[in-house]
Amino acid sequence: MVKAYTLLVALLFLISIPILLWTILTQPIQDPELVSEKIMIDDVRLKSHVVKLSTVFPPRSDDVEKLHVTASYIYQEFSKSNKDTEYQNYDVWGVEYKNVVSSFGPKSDEIIVIGAHYDSADGLPGADDNASGVAGLLELSRLLKDAQLEVEVQLVAFSLEEPPYFRSRDMGSFHYAKSLNDSNANVVLMINFEMIGYYTDAENSQEYPMPWLSGVYPEVGNFIALVGAYSEIPELRALKRSMSRFSGLPVVSINAPPFFPGMTLSDHLNFWWFGYSALMVTDTAFYRNKAYHTKADLPETLNYKKMAFVVQGVYDYLNMYNR
Repeated sequence: MVKAYTLLVALLFLISIPILLWTILTQPIQDPELVSEKIMIDDVRLKSHVVKLSTVFPPRSDDVEKLHVTASYIYQEFSKSNKDTEYQNYDVWGVEYKNVVSSFGPKSDEIIVIGAHYDSADGLPGADDNASGVAGLLELSRLLKDAQLEVEVQLVAFSLEEPPYFRSRDMGSFHYAKSLNDSNANVVLMINFEMIGYYTDAENSQEYPMPWLSGVYPEVGNFIALVGAYSEIPELRALKRSMSRFSGLPVVSINAPPFFPGMTLSDHLNFWWFGYSALMVTDTAFYRNKAYHTKADLPETLNYKKMAFVVQGVYDYLNMYNR
């Protein structure tokens, strides 16, 4: 009898391990109350920003004069909503690059940073990568103008995320995160928009950094993904709850160690480096979008309605923070 009981306990333990790992990895939430698909984010305005950034303005590679055209546009758009907008200049091998920063809400003890890089790879159009993320920032700035926030929110457009600067101290996000750390800023969360515009309903359109993940996550690339470390489970769950209220936007998430493949592929990695909590919001980039880092990454390939749901979900999260 004792032996049978021991075997039963061992069996239940073995069964519980994959369930526990699945729960930690995917952070399932109870179905939130769905809301009307009518939202405040203007998908036409989103597209207008993406078109200007990817096809009207000069290529957004590391040519500093061409990058400054984009930086100036972001500054002007931020300034329409907020006078508290400025450049953060930093030097790379004697050349001055710019991050663009706009701060909203009270000058509180806590700061939430929402960021996106505005450069593109090799002078390519970069509609999804990452004009989509910048367009999201610009639409957020328009809404935050009249928001009653209880925490300071900093919107930051970063320069030099793409190679050869990626994973180096020349990244704009490294310089910005370092400046926050140097000033002992209490950054409670960084949210990184890294490609938020490409979605497809084609079968088997979604790939993953490891094949076995296709047994855990959808095989159709029509969702937005939230990426965070284990320590950020509470923050991710709160953001996921806000973003999951739209029936037109499936939301999946992963909490895993930073060394897990695919976890550190954008600017949030520099906030992790300085000990800040950071989440990536992404359409999963090249795991779905085959136009990644090609001339085919154009405005007409993006789904602006789903992009609008993404930005609205983040806006709702900011409005509910601390309430």
